[in-house]
Amino acid sequence: MDMRIEKTRRSIINAFLQLRAKKPLEKITVKELSALAEINKATFYLHYKDIYDLSETLERETVQSALSSIQRPADILTDLRSFIRQLGDAFVSNERLIKILFEGSRSSSFVSILEDELMKVIHETDPDHSISQESRMMMTYMIYGGYYTYFKYCDMGIKTVLEMMEKMAGRIIGLYDAPENEN
Repeated sequence: MDMRIEKTRRSIINAFLQLRAKKPLEKITVKELSALAEINKATFYLHYKDIYDLSETLERETVQSALSSIQRPADILTDLRSFIRQLGDAFVSNERLIKILFEGSRSSSFVSILEDELMKVIHETDPDHSISQESRMMMTYMIYGGYYTYFKYCDMGIKTVLEMMEKMAGRIIGLYDAPENEN
């Protein structure tokens, strides 16, 4: 990639993160961002359609980066406890960036992007692996439930919450896999 393009992109991203850390996404303007990045508005529009395009691009890249550190993403289907531990570690290392990008009106987009990107990673890792509708529903349940549980109890400390979520996931899977009572 051309060094000038990369330098401009970094400048835009750094300016955006500075602004995003201080204010809601809806309050950031291209004019303000361009001034902080020391570029003109036309240059911004060469790279992104609008502020939301920039935000969504960074959100997706952040989730992709975190998922790329997981050794076996398909473990979500076979060894959920290990997967949760690895996912927790990945997000802890990106916690500050995640909090900046997914705060306010963007908070609910985190789980949607995480689920989409996780499906892509699983498919890329094992293209022949077909995920049943039932497994997909279990994955959705765990992702969305884990997300809301984490944010509701994060004041207990991320490590404590992740350890509890790992335990609960094991129990849920155990209940799910147990034979149904026939009465």
